[in-house]
Amino acid sequence: MNGADRSKDEDSWLFPPHTLAISLQSYPWKQRSRQRYYQVIFVTLLQNKRKMAKERGQISPSDFAQLQKYMEYSTQKVSDVLKLFEDGEMAEYLQGDAIGYKGFQQFLKVYLEADNVPNHLSLALFESFKTGHCLEDTVKNDLVCLSDVSCYFSLLEGGRPEDKLEFTFKLYDTDRNGILDSSEVDRIIIQMMRVAEYLDWDVSELRPILQEMMKEIDYDGSGSVSLAEWLRAGATTVPLLVLLGLEMTLKDNGQHMWRPKRFPRPVYCNLCESSIGLGKQGLSCNLCKYVVHDQCAMKALPCEVSTYAKSRKDIGVQSHVWVRGGCESGRCDRCQKKIRIYHSLVGLHCVWCHLEIHDDCLQTMGHECDCGLLRDHILPPSSIYPSVLASGQERKINKASQKTTDDLSLSTFEALRIDPVSNTHPLLVFVNPKSGGKQGERVLWKFQYLLNPRQVFNLLKDGPEPGLRFFRDVPGYRILVCGGDGTVGWILETIDKANLPVVPPVAVLPLGTGNDLARCLRWGGGYEGQNLGKILKDLEMSKVVHMDRWSVEVIPQQTEEKSDPVPFQIINNYFSIGVDASIAHRFHIMREKYPEKFNSRMKNKLWYFEFATSESIFSTCKRLEESLTVEICGKPLDLSNLSLEGIAVLNIPSMHGGSNLWGDTKKPHGDIHGINQALGAAAKVITDPDILKTCVPDLSDKRLEVVGLEGAIEMGQIYTKLKNAGHRLAKCSEITFHTTKTLPMQIDGEPWMQTPCTIKITHKNQMPMLVGPPPRSSNFFGFLC
Repeated sequence: MNGADRSKDEDSWLFPPHTLAISLQSYPWKQRSRQRYYQVIFVTLLQNKRKMAKERGQISPSDFAQLQKYMEYSTQKVSDVLKLFEDGEMAEYLQGDAIGYKGFQQFLKVYLEADNVPNHLSLALFESFKTGHCLEDTVKNDLVCLSDVSCYFSLLEGGRPEDKLEFTFKLYDTDRNGILDSSEVDRIIIQMMRVAEYLDWDVSELRPILQEMMKEIDYDGSGSVSLAEWLRAGATTVPLLVLLGLEMTLKDNGQHMWRPKRFPRPVYCNLCESSIGLGKQGLSCNLCKYVVHDQCAMKALPCEVSTYAKSRKDIGVQSHVWVRGGCESGRCDRCQKKIRIYHSLVGLHCVWCHLEIHDDCLQTMGHECDCGLLRDHILPPSSIYPSVLASGQERKINKASQKTTDDLSLSTFEALRIDPVSNTHPLLVFVNPKSGGKQGERVLWKFQYLLNPRQVFNLLKDGPEPGLRFFRDVPGYRILVCGGDGTVGWILETIDKANLPVVPPVAVLPLGTGNDLARCLRWGGGYEGQNLGKILKDLEMSKVVHMDRWSVEVIPQQTEEKSDPVPFQIINNYFSIGVDASIAHRFHIMREKYPEKFNSRMKNKLWYFEFATSESIFSTCKRLEESLTVEICGKPLDLSNLSLEGIAVLNIPSMHGGSNLWGDTKKPHGDIHGINQALGAAAKVITDPDILKTCVPDLSDKRLEVVGLEGAIEMGQIYTKLKNAGHRLAKCSEITFHTTKTLPMQIDGEPWMQTPCTIKITHKNQMPMLVGPPPRSSNFFGFLC
């Protein structure tokens, strides 16, 4: 609705002439005084204003989106504003438990931290809070209940989905009888249609679909919808919060996702078509590669990338989306001739298949887009569509597959249905922008262009749960985690708790400091700006290996000392006690205190070297074997003939950023895994030194490798390949430590100080992981060769 239409609509809303005429005719001139005349007009205006407000339903979707933007930048809480009304500077606006329009405007001003909230927005919000049960007070005093206002904004701050559903039910139940009758359901459908129009959906066929959907909510066939039926539908089958406009993340708003960029070669502004200049900074859109000067950004045309299909005719067949410029290769993919990108804004590139062509070659290109070289990973918009646009049979199948859960999830992603292209493996990407300095943020930007932005999730915003819910029923999908070992462990733990019907395999793009798991899975020791398209092609050729995961139970003894909190209850990579944990703990304390000194991999390694040098001098964990005992599958492990400063329990053959404490294995002739198979059940415990010499680490053998360390100097020798390995103590399926004093410990690189305790490590489960293709050179990890 434009400004003129809005103004016209509001005028007719406030002064409906036909109702005024009817009201005046019902009071003959002889029977009314001038005072009574104006009173009738006033009452009639307010009654019609109330009636029209009810017919209008909730605030418009565009108003709600504007409200959410205000709330994103505000730091105020509802509780803080309520204190001002109770005994503060705004108490004068309070009339019992109600406030008038001026008081409501003051509430918005303070809560949204905005001096000039648009009048149409504040008026629409004010009218939406007027409820049927207090009509007489509303007509007389034009007030709204402050408790309703505070409840609504509290829900928007971070309310649970079930609370939002209950609030919307009460909002539409205007007669307060505890059920939604046919007229109230019609109001709901009207609101849903308005939201659909705002989201740019094709609404030509939507109304009968919504009517049928609302009938399905009436589970008992009574002709009305109860609160229990409403909550059940919103929790399981119908994305009510989205369809009513309370979750607006489905909006493709046409806004570019700008990021500043310096261009190593001459490029041209998509708006004014003049050169930005070699080495000069401009703005580039992450989604469509639209490029502009800084001063041209406000005038730029809307972004042409639509992330999902909004009409049935767009489902299943993806079309090319051409954008001028952005032809980085300088060669036409159609005629193979050069595109003279240095002369002016020339050429076209497709957002989805990334083809680059001359303007003249456009007519020879087909309409359908196959998503190019990365088609195996991409979810094109034609594969994602609103679930209400699915056919009746598809909705029934989807409804039958849904199960009620105790924990209501947000309905945003349930509002969309995914039907991937056959024989593809859509990629779900999780990115930790803080990993690897600024590399995480750059990787996030690049994947938003290479794939559908709805496949790429920023872990700092909502964590991994929304992405896992969105992809839950997608067949054959894979996960790529962009971050360090800690980020990978977070994702694996979330997958473990998600109760997914099929657990997807996980690949790693290493952005952290150590990246030990990524090294073992052949994804490298750290991302250094390589071509992400090549990495995605390597992912296509990857194979699945089921990695063991181990449970850790720490049972502290009763002492006056206090332990640090145990960071994890799961081991993915390794566990250690002693010298290496001491170094890691000192590193961790210093990084927490001075984070600005640990902002690059090189600085981190230098700090680690300094702490290792200090530990080698002071030997804080000397004679460790006197402070603990070790049991291997219930049998004591003899450490009496050794002088150790550390013990490491390995699930993977990499630690401390690539150090293989188990060492290279002299492979016997024949099958390298034959020894374990020949030993059978006895292979659960291996302590014989001669057999240990031939044991090869294996991610999926349900066994741990136990290694003894003589000190920090030995660790440095192993890291620099001056020494092959530490002392191989055992290979086992269960291990228990009993400690008698406070010792440094670490799990997957996260250290802590632990008072005397018992530590039990047992096998938990296995997680499918993706192993990269074999490198051209030989790899010392025998189990991957």
